[in-house]
Amino acid sequence: MPLGVGIESQQIARVSAALAAAGAWDATPLELYTVGAVRAMLQITYTEGAGAGAFALQLQSSIYSITANAPAGAGEWADASAYAVGAVVGGADVTSLIQGNVIQFTPVGAGAETFTFGPIELDGLVQRLRIPAHEVGVVGTPGTLQLTILLV
Repeated sequence: MPLGVGIESQQIARVSAALAAAGAWDATPLELYTVGAVRAMLQITYTEGAGAGAFALQLQSSIYSITANAPAGAGEWADASAYAVGAVVGGADVTSLIQGNVIQFTPVGAGAETFTFGPIELDGLVQRLRIPAHEVGVVGTPGTLQLTILLV
């Protein structure tokens, strides 16, 4: 499936900047248009603000191409989730668990660390994606984070 008209395959998901103070989540994460993308991969660069720094991010997707398309009472953005199938036992229904998923990274040393995360399956169904992040290590001295996304 080709990307939608005008959709760039490589986009900046978060410009290189310090994370918010006091561990606050990004207030206005960039909205990335992903129409037609089947998969995404993130390239992430994080630099600790102080020793023991770490960050967390959350993938949020929207099936609505614009805010106005979200029906009244519907959430415009959905958090990525983690799913675990319960134990299967004959003669009984299975109870499975689903929870929102926050992804945390703790660096192995001082200095900038660049790594990839993915693939992230979009299956051509996600219209928009955003990736808020926050400092979870030393929240008084937040680190610097930059995110680039590649869509295919």
